[in-house]
Amino acid sequence: MGGHAEDGGRVYQSTRDQHINEYHYHRGENPEPNGPDSVRRPAVGRAPVVLRDRADVLERLRLSTVGGGGGQAFVLHGMGGCGKTAVAYSFFQLVTENNDRVGLWVNASDRASLRSGMLAVASDRGATDGELLAARNGLRPGADLVWEYLNSSAEPWLLVLDNADDPEILRDGSWLRTSPAGIVVVTTRRAAARWWPGAELQHIGVLPREDAAQVLCDLAPDSGTLDQAAEIADRLGRLPLALTLAGGFLSHQVLDPWTMDAYRLHLEAGERVELIDQGADILSDEDPRHLVGRTWQLTLDAFEERGIPEAVTLLRLLARFAPEPLPLSLLNQAEIAGVLPRARTESALRALLDQSLTELVDVSGVRCVQGHGVLLDSVASATPPESLAGLNSTATRLLNAAIPEMPDAGPEEPRLRLLGPHAVALLRRGVAHETTEDLVGIANRLATALHRTGDYLSAWENSRSIVELSESVLGTENRSVLAARSRGGRGLFRLGRYDEAETLLCEVRSRQEQLFGACDPDTLDSGHGLQMVLGNLGKRNEALSLLRTVTAGRRSALGEAHPLTLRSQSSLLAMLSASELEAEENSALLSLPLICERHLGPDHTVTLGAKHNHSWALYVLGRFSAANEQIQQVAATYERRFGPDYPNAISAQQVYARIQHKLGNYEVAVELMRDVLERRRNSLGANHPFTAASRKLLTELETRGNAR
Repeated sequence: MGGHAEDGGRVYQSTRDQHINEYHYHRGENPEPNGPDSVRRPAVGRAPVVLRDRADVLERLRLSTVGGGGGQAFVLHGMGGCGKTAVAYSFFQLVTENNDRVGLWVNASDRASLRSGMLAVASDRGATDGELLAARNGLRPGADLVWEYLNSSAEPWLLVLDNADDPEILRDGSWLRTSPAGIVVVTTRRAAARWWPGAELQHIGVLPREDAAQVLCDLAPDSGTLDQAAEIADRLGRLPLALTLAGGFLSHQVLDPWTMDAYRLHLEAGERVELIDQGADILSDEDPRHLVGRTWQLTLDAFEERGIPEAVTLLRLLARFAPEPLPLSLLNQAEIAGVLPRARTESALRALLDQSLTELVDVSGVRCVQGHGVLLDSVASATPPESLAGLNSTATRLLNAAIPEMPDAGPEEPRLRLLGPHAVALLRRGVAHETTEDLVGIANRLATALHRTGDYLSAWENSRSIVELSESVLGTENRSVLAARSRGGRGLFRLGRYDEAETLLCEVRSRQEQLFGACDPDTLDSGHGLQMVLGNLGKRNEALSLLRTVTAGRRSALGEAHPLTLRSQSSLLAMLSASELEAEENSALLSLPLICERHLGPDHTVTLGAKHNHSWALYVLGRFSAANEQIQQVAATYERRFGPDYPNAISAQQVYARIQHKLGNYEVAVELMRDVLERRRNSLGANHPFTAASRKLLTELETRGNAR
């Protein structure tokens, strides 16, 4: 069973929970590309090669799959770092290597990761983009969608819910279920049976002394004897994660290799030993962060001694962010020079990866780096106070550079969604007052970007979290906090929660008007959002009056040619009646698309929106042929740039259907509306006001068509 570093240049290295990784170096061979769907590949970094002292558990899991069995749930529970994920990974590989069943892997460590992972499972099993969009926006039950497709899967499957340390998240929405079509395996620190009704619990504990010592010898065979390794294993509490990091450290020493005895002496020196010994004495009761945190610090000290302090700095920077995938592109920016030379970022990251302190992951095609949550927490708590200001300001500038300065409408961008947790984490870590204000502004810009890609739920949740974390620091009357609340109101509107949106936007606008004035850009922005809510609540006169006020205010504050001024004017085109459009004071509005093209260009989003609303105005005026020609161009542009399920693309198709009906193309109109209704039902939910309006319009068109 012993591993040996020989033949073919094998080097064994460990990462995260107790598992051993193997690198193969072969000339002339290229690495295999990653699979296109991350839920098909366990998100555990490098694959474990040898698993110690887990044969009984693996055999019990294997028996559950005999004969294509299903309908069972297993919970692998134990303390953090004890190898639960390694067991789940090995079982995953066992059942998938011969194509006996489909393997699906989901990170269940928090609500956002669980939801996005489970929706990716639904997509893997055949869910449509529209259904997934509706679930993401909270407009149809996400768990029901996932399990509908899991239950109907033509292939047997294994679903692993990894790091489910907060069972309440699984209960909220009933994400954890069983199905005759497959097997569910959960890894968690929570062992109480009341959290896992109907599941079979399997305890995963620390390793026996001999196996723990063998792990160190597998990883660092030339650093000492089995007896010496056993002494270190005892000092580390025989916790697989701690053993993995210790063995990795020993195996990578080149210029001044440490023996196991030297490593043990360092463990026994100073405060490290006291904390580790305390954890080793009461491992089952103590927070494992207190044990492994000292091991990580030992590795960081070695970085300093070996002359690569930038690796320590980079890890401390990563510890300001969330334990979620962080796009690598964020670290490859000039702003990182605030804490370390940009040219040294690559070598620093490689050092962290080599010591299993971080891992590379791929999320929807975005290459990311991710650190373990316990590791990041321990590093953050041990960061020298004098370094915090520089780290926080650098992290803030990196986020700022990664978000568009002027967010525009566009298709969904996974990279933007990945940034949300990190802005929230920075606020939770605690930053200076001035940095907090900058960070709130950046996070609000991110929420705007998410909103304009149609990801309304993520935008709203981001705004809500930012407000909750910043109000106590900046105050309820802070401009940035009020802007974030206003953005949250817009998100509520798009989610169909009109009454809540009206209440919030009215309150925010009133406060902004008192503090900043009626013509302040922020006040006007809240007013523009509020008029959309009022219009959809049937309060047309209030909405129209407010929109005229906002338009005049923006013209005065920003100028005639500003995109926001033109956007408000464009909204008037969609609200005015035929008689109002024909009034002399509104005659210039019908030339708005040309004005937008002149000031902003033909491809600007505001120009496209003006053409969209102009088509509606032509329809209202009874100029159906001209409206038909323009709306076809608008709809085609929306679909090409944003996709057919983008909200504005669906809205344009609905206008197109109305126009077709007026032109006498009744069957075409009905087919267009049926498609609109289906897309809105899938993306917004059956009960969203927009869906209800489309359903009503379809009924009217069908009735008129039958009566002709």
